[in-house]
Parts: sequence; C-alpha cells; structure tokens
Amino acid sequence: MIYDYRYLLFVMLPSLLLALWAQGRVQHAFKKYSRIRSSSGMTGAEAAAVMLRNAGLSSAVNSYKGDPLHGYEVHIERIGGFLSDHYDPRAKVLRLSPEVYDSDSLAAVGIACHEAGHAVQDATQYAPLTLRNAIVPTANIGSQLGFWLVVIGLFMHALTLAWLGVILFASVVVFQIVNLPVEFNASRRAKQMLPALGIISGREESKAINQVLDAAAMTYVAATVGALLQLLYFISLLNRRN
Repeated sequence: MIYDYRYLLFVMLPSLLLALWAQGRVQHAFKKYSRIRSSSGMTGAEAAAVMLRNAGLSSAVNSYKGDPLHGYEVHIERIGGFLSDHYDPRAKVLRLSPEVYDSDSLAAVGIACHEAGHAVQDATQYAPLTLRNAIVPTANIGSQLGFWLVVIGLFMHALTLAWLGVILFASVVVFQIVNLPVEFNASRRAKQMLPALGIISGREESKAINQVLDAAAMTYVAATVGALLQLLYFISLLNRRN
C-alpha cells in the first residue's frame, strides 16, 4: 500500500507539505514574538495564574498562591521540552515549557494563557472538551492498530479485518475534528482575557498574540486534514477491493 502512487501523491505528500507549512508558521511566530516583552512584564506562568484566578480557579505558582476557590485547584508546573505546553485534565495541572514558563515575552504569555483556557474549559465542563476526553482511549487504540489492521486485512484478503481497521482509524479522525473547536475556543479565551486582565495592552500586542495563537491553531488543522485524507484513502482502497 505504501508503494501505491495514489497514497504517496494524494495522502502522504499533501499531509507532509501542510504539516511543514503549519510548523513553520508556529516556529516563525514564536521566534519573532519571543523577543518582544509584554507590557505587563509577567512571565507565562504568572499570566496563566492571573487568568486562572480570574476564572475562579486557584493556582499555585511563584507569588500567586492561595486556597482553592470553589473546591477547584489548578497547579502550574515547569516541564522539559521545547513548546511541550499542555493542560492535564486528570491531574488538574498546567504544564509549561521553560521557554513559556520563565519568559515575559508576548509569545510566552499567549501560549500560557491558551493552555489556561483549557483549564477553564475543564472547570466549566465545556462540552467539546468533555467529548474529546471521552474519545481519547478509542482514538489511541485507533492510531496504534487501525493502520496495521487495514494492511494485514488486505494482505490476508480479510476485508472484514481491514474494515475493522478503518473503523478504528475513523476514531482518530473524529478526535481530530472534535479537537478543533476545543483549541480554537481556548485561543479565543486567551485573546479576550489577556488585554482584559492587563497582561497585554494596545493593538500591536493583541495583533502579536493573534499571530502566535492562529499559527498554533494551524497545526491542529493540518493534523485533521492529514488524518481525513488517510481515512478517505483507506475507504476508497477497500471499495476497490470489494
């Protein structure tokens, strides 16, 4: 299957080019705005803490400490890795990379508050996030087994097995599609709260935040398109075999 020109031309090549384009946008935006200090002088960790506390969540980081509000507590931790920032809904922990946690740049506060937006989604039971979290176990299985079940099923002429692989891989596509509103909503929350809380000010700083977060969003769009192209290829391949 991997030697099928249709797979290389209509799945692998566009997926790779789109992913490289999206990643290039992220790196360019982050590099550009990691050199520009936010007007408030807050680090990414401090900005995220302010956003969490404003949302009625307690955060423990640097000088921003306190008792949990409404019985809900979110901690902010530094982790290794470049742009490895994420929110862990199970541990209620916001994990920020050193480039974001310690920096007071516009890029850092934008990314940190985007991740804080996920914590706010979790606390308010934002429906797409709840659905995404529910899909995760199936999507993990689909990403690991779906492709190989299709390959093995075709090799053994067992189309039922191959279709099972397609169904499992479809869960990956569903996950990616559901993930899009989750990510866009987290960015929208950050774009709204950063100026409202005084973390940034002025049109130029807002424009910078928009460029950083919009570039990051394109990586999720690229992943979704790539997964969808692969699923459509699997379906067309099995239909031809039928």
